[in-house]
Amino acid sequence: MQFFARRLSFYLVAFLIAATINFFLPRIMPGDPLAIMFGPQMARMSPETIDAMRDTFGFSDAPLIQQYFQYVVNVFQWDLGVSTKFFPKPVSEVLADGLVWTLFLVGSSTIISFLLGSILGLLAAWFRGSIFDSLATPGALVMQSIPSVVICLVALIIFGIGLNWLPTGYGYDTSLDPQWTFEFAGSVLKHSILPIGTLVVFQMAGFLIPMRANMINLLGEDYITMGRAKGLSGSRVMFTYGARNALLPSMTTLAMALGFVVGGSFITEVVFNYPGIGYIMFQAILARDYPLVQGHMLIFTMVMLTANFLADLLYVVLDPRVRHGGEA
Repeated sequence: MQFFARRLSFYLVAFLIAATINFFLPRIMPGDPLAIMFGPQMARMSPETIDAMRDTFGFSDAPLIQQYFQYVVNVFQWDLGVSTKFFPKPVSEVLADGLVWTLFLVGSSTIISFLLGSILGLLAAWFRGSIFDSLATPGALVMQSIPSVVICLVALIIFGIGLNWLPTGYGYDTSLDPQWTFEFAGSVLKHSILPIGTLVVFQMAGFLIPMRANMINLLGEDYITMGRAKGLSGSRVMFTYGARNALLPSMTTLAMALGFVVGGSFITEVVFNYPGIGYIMFQAILARDYPLVQGHMLIFTMVMLTANFLADLLYVVLDPRVRHGGEA
């Protein structure tokens, strides 16, 4: 319990620091944020309208410390302001709509990448020096070195445009009404194959290579030798004795991957016009929608911290030594 409370307080402080940076960033930039967002249109606005807009978008003339405390209160109340691009929708509502799509995209691709990468890395280590290892490991290194935008464009050109097997954009068929039906679910799955597939190809090497290295380091351990000496099957020794311990370092990799893919999915969502928060961020940047950009940065930070916090808890479950050390 002490370990849990200490880690939770650490991540709350980290989130508060991130929110503080997020608050001061647009305010220390040169120029007037409203003038940057609205440009020449401000010349046609009355002073009363400009003052009202400053209050609406959080750039009032109140003392900075007062603005800051009000901003922190608003953040913890999930009040992130109003979007200029999607006015009059609140930023929290815009991001919530996009976050559902991004979590589906990121969650699916990361789980598939983790499972495939870990299993392939485990097999590559167990059959080290075999043809499978000679193909899997260099292949993973090659795929990891290719920029994600290249993978997306190649998949789009081949499977979307050239062969015309899969849709090239958006999250579902726009002729359908979003509702809980098999037709709509099928459309969502079909439109997600290319985005998820490209993310899996890009991510999988990040799990395969560390898993192979972890497993190779464990193959010489006494408990692996003992398991073999007892006459246990190779699959039982590999999965029961080796895989569980080799997975421990991968938990941090998995947590970091979840966080980074939320940010990394930006490219995938833009290429495939996928309606997640990455594509929303792209629209916000083009429209100079400061409140929406700030809200996206907070969401990204929150996802990163939450993923790492869950990884810490999972570490405790998988390795009792961490739990006992945390309670000491």
